Amino acid sequence: MDFIFSQLLNSLALGVLLFMMSAGLSLIFGLMNVVNIAHGSFFMIGAFTAFTLVQMFGNFWLALAIGWVPAVACAILMERIFIRPLYNRGHLDQVLLTFGFIFVFGDLAKYLWGADIRNVAPPEILDGSLQVAGAILPKYRLFLVFFGGAVAAGLWWFLERSRVGAMVRAGVDDAATASGIGINVPLLFGCIFALGAALAAIGGIVASPIMGIYLGMDIEILIPAFIVVVVGGMGSLRGALVAGLLVGLIDTFGKAYFPDYALFLVYLLMVVVLLARPQGLFGLTKG
Repeated sequence: MDFIFSQLLNSLALGVLLFMMSAGLSLIFGLMNVVNIAHGSFFMIGAFTAFTLVQMFGNFWLALAIGWVPAVACAILMERIFIRPLYNRGHLDQVLLTFGFIFVFGDLAKYLWGADIRNVAPPEILDGSLQVAGAILPKYRLFLVFFGGAVAAGLWWFLERSRVGAMVRAGVDDAATASGIGINVPLLFGCIFALGAALAAIGGIVASPIMGIYLGMDIEILIPAFIVVVVGGMGSLRGALVAGLLVGLIDTFGKAYFPDYALFLVYLLMVVVLLARPQGLFGLTKG
């Protein structure tokens, strides 16, 4: 039972990291109809920025508070200059453009930080473990679970209860009518793109103490994040959360009990969901 509790905590921690990555992907595609293959680069930028800030100031909380800013700045420039002209050009052009940005951001990270694997220590208060019902649970992974829950609650409130969230939904449903009543739809969608980048960067920051920081981590996290988006449903925040936890659970316990088939089990989940419900678990049925 101790082992099961430990693996369950690991799966929840992985699930919330996947949620923070896939929530941004899902929002950007579901609300803006933009496919951003370079979304994982914001995750990597957040992690490397956290490493720099911790090295300079020795404060993980400062890194968490402001480490997402460079990724958001890159996202704003990327959306404003390169992606906005492609809104009406179809997904293929978006995929090709953002795929190129993977190499741009990868080379930039290599130039600034080198190719060595970096590490960020968790804050002292979250170092070590707690003993709960006989199980040894790392404090930092517990923090990740609660932090991810807080992020999910904040996103839900923003999209469902705030005035800006109502404007976002209006722009998605009917951009022409929203523009006619005074809503700046391009600015709104630019803010959503920046929000998605911020979520990915924050995910990279909080993941750095347990995953390490290295070139290629953007691709490594992007693939399961896309699976989460497909399973949960495009544009669904609830779907991103539920699917992230499902994928985290299957991946963690699969590696523990069936290490040779863990990746197969994750893809099997995606296939089963697509066959039974092509729009995803919480995606909207079109038509």
